[in-house]
Amino acid sequence: MTERIVLAYSGGLDTSVAIGWIGEATGAEVIAVAVDVGQGGESLETIRQRALGCGAVEAYVADASDEFANEYCMPTLKANALYQGHYPLVSAISRPVIVKHLVKAAREFGATTVAHGCTGKGNDQVRFEVGIQTLGPDLKCIAPVRDLALTRDKAIAFAEEKGLPIETTKKNPYSIDQNVWGRAVETGYLEDIWNAPTKDIYDYTATPEFPPAPDEVTISFVAGIPVAIDGVKVTPLQAIKELNRRAGAQGVGRIDVVEDRLVGIKSREIYEAPGAMALITAHKHLEDITVEREQARFKATVGQRWAELVYDGQWFSPLKRSLDAFIDDTQKYVTGDIRMTLHGGQAIVNGRRSETSLYDFDLATYDTGDTFDQSMARGFIELWGMSAKVASGRDIRVAGQ
Repeated sequence: MTERIVLAYSGGLDTSVAIGWIGEATGAEVIAVAVDVGQGGESLETIRQRALGCGAVEAYVADASDEFANEYCMPTLKANALYQGHYPLVSAISRPVIVKHLVKAAREFGATTVAHGCTGKGNDQVRFEVGIQTLGPDLKCIAPVRDLALTRDKAIAFAEEKGLPIETTKKNPYSIDQNVWGRAVETGYLEDIWNAPTKDIYDYTATPEFPPAPDEVTISFVAGIPVAIDGVKVTPLQAIKELNRRAGAQGVGRIDVVEDRLVGIKSREIYEAPGAMALITAHKHLEDITVEREQARFKATVGQRWAELVYDGQWFSPLKRSLDAFIDDTQKYVTGDIRMTLHGGQAIVNGRRSETSLYDFDLATYDTGDTFDQSMARGFIELWGMSAKVASGRDIRVAGQ
């Protein structure tokens, strides 16, 4: 029986050419697997037919958009996960769901190897292969660009020689990855980190310099999950899409950052994540009134570590699973409404309410009716500063000897 290889298929130039390239290099049959994570663009059927036209013996298409929103975007939201304080893990969280469907397809079609289109200097090769090792430890991995010397110029020449159904040119210098949580753009003109992004780079967001009228939105959460927008019930996927539309129209969620890749190099990335950034902002403000102080402080540390693990391809790791349990526990009372104004590239919270709030008006007010006993403050301060006071006395005593 001829060996079969499952290929993570995007429909683009590199993975389309990789179908025939892998076949010629290995003699194996290629099964193309496309996973819809809300990236938009071409229909799944168009992508499936292109894969078959490029020589795939099977083309498997998975609609994972709701799964992605529920099981990958929502944990990211609950963690307020921003790698290096900037990046909402747009590509990083899509890889484990794609891996899940690649392994499923390998089992279904009897494949022994899984292939992906990553280079040898990026993060995604790690995310794909660590995930595959975890979910399908018996499967082998190959990367045509990295392992079979499939460069972009060779890909274009191969496509032209074979007459493959690929509509591409050498003119687009950017590498783009997108899904419903956001959009990532890199390479080309952007590799000079002094160059400002040009307007043609953006797709999910409008130019914020000339925004439409301010857009006020109320987002309702239950246990950390958005359940309604302006009183209309939504699923997580619908919430992200609606805020992509409304926040994107205001230019919210543009991110220009030089980040630390797992392989040890720094890389300039442009991200657009209007829905993700609006939701994370709203969620964080709701946590500010519903999560106890020490728990909130520790959760910030956990969220940072969670983001690093996911960025580094450790979605399926024991530590990430344990951190999930802690984060889920913190969300017990994160229920309520956040009102925010979207305008001119910003999502600004201006109202919050919750039946599980820790904000006590009578304790906080400075007006009549204040229930805070100010006489307790003096003794509290004395005890709170006792350790530092004793240490300072020791320093003075030792210095005078």
